[in-house]
Amino acid sequence: MTTTARPLAPSATGIAGRVGDVWAMTRRNLVHISREPMQLSDVTIQPILFTVLFVYIFGGGIPIPGGGSYKDFVLAGLLALNLTTSTMGTAVGLSTDLHGGIVDRFRTLPMWRAAVLVGRSMADLLTAALCALIVALTGLAIGWRSAAGPGALLGGFLLLLLFSYALSWVSACVGLNSKSPESAASFGFVVLFPLSFVSNAMVPTQHMPGWLQTIADWNPVSAVTAGARRLWGNPDPSATVHAWPMQHPIEASLLWSVGILVVAAPLAAYFFRRRTTQ
Repeated sequence: MTTTARPLAPSATGIAGRVGDVWAMTRRNLVHISREPMQLSDVTIQPILFTVLFVYIFGGGIPIPGGGSYKDFVLAGLLALNLTTSTMGTAVGLSTDLHGGIVDRFRTLPMWRAAVLVGRSMADLLTAALCALIVALTGLAIGWRSAAGPGALLGGFLLLLLFSYALSWVSACVGLNSKSPESAASFGFVVLFPLSFVSNAMVPTQHMPGWLQTIADWNPVSAVTAGARRLWGNPDPSATVHAWPMQHPIEASLLWSVGILVVAAPLAAYFFRRRTTQ
């Protein structure tokens, strides 16, 4: 016997009501994380391991064109790597909620339909900020330094967090279309890891084959990494690359982030509406 899922109850009206719904969903996700702290391993333990491994194991064998410390070069890349790969948690979380029945309970509540998605994205943004803090503190502990002022330093972190937030909406689309949380998790290994590593995050693109360098130079992860390096005054070998994103990495990063948001957020809302009304 098949049953037809009921649509969500009429949503709360007004800005205050919607903000309250978003806060309730954000708080719900944060409380869920606090009860299962290992969910944060990808933004707490992984950043520390990656920072130590890349700096002390690979750093000595990777020359930086134009000179400079590998520690200063790689920190922006490590942050971009960790923030990019951790967004697969959005896909897994949404898929788990859909298949675990919790969204069916939300259907009976007079809440804003999109609050489920926005609350998830805000909770994931807060965990991304925690990841950024851990990477920065670990970097300082091993010798990373920045000559930038407070405004430029903050700007680099905000640039990376904006990109991570945009990618979380892409991940939401994946989670809403996944058959199970396990298939949602595969998104990270199939898409996010290649996206992170085929870039200038860990190594300068000048050492790559020509065709691969072109892909890496136009990779949004390369743009956001180069933009953070430029804002922080860290070594930025990509500044000598003639590709437009490498010559204007801050502008390219903003264009990529806003473009991804404009496309992915409405798509996620459509997929969620389809999943909760069919």
